[in-house]
Amino acid sequence: MSITSAIVLYAVLWFLTFLVVIPIRLKTQGDLGKVVPGTQPGAPEHHNLAIKAKITFAVAAALWLLLWWIITYEIITVRDFDWMNRLPPVADGTDG
Repeated sequence: MSITSAIVLYAVLWFLTFLVVIPIRLKTQGDLGKVVPGTQPGAPEHHNLAIKAKITFAVAAALWLLLWWIITYEIITVRDFDWMNRLPPVADGTDG
């Protein structure tokens, strides 16, 4: 895995994890009964983004490490998903 692929994989994992973590323990204005005039009742009252960003960093790092290991040691390869046998045969490295 190249450095660019590793960075892109981590960025994708971070954003996906962040989107999952954001709604956890979210307290909205409507839940607390303190709706500020001019805002939606679903607007967050206490969002705790700093804590959620740290949790996201740790979870994304663990997922990235697992995926890096799977990709680097070829535990799962692209050929495992070639159900229609469309990929060319693997060259064995010998000439002749």
